[in-house]
Amino acid sequence: MELTWVAVLASLVMALAAVCVFIFAVKKNYFHDIEEAKYQVFWSDLEDLVDSPKEESHGSDRKRPQ
Repeated sequence: MELTWVAVLASLVMALAAVCVFIFAVKKNYFHDIEEAKYQVFWSDLEDLVDSPKEESHGSDRKRPQ
């Protein structure tokens, strides 16, 4: 029976910690614009494509499809 109370107490402490982290995140405005994260990834990938040097292909080593 004592182990049950330890488990209940541990779960309450973890729940309280999760609530505290959530309140901290809301107060620090971490949830202001959650859609921006996916666009940041998209734009960084796009910038890598634009900034990367293009390889020149002369066409002599490629076969043309017929």
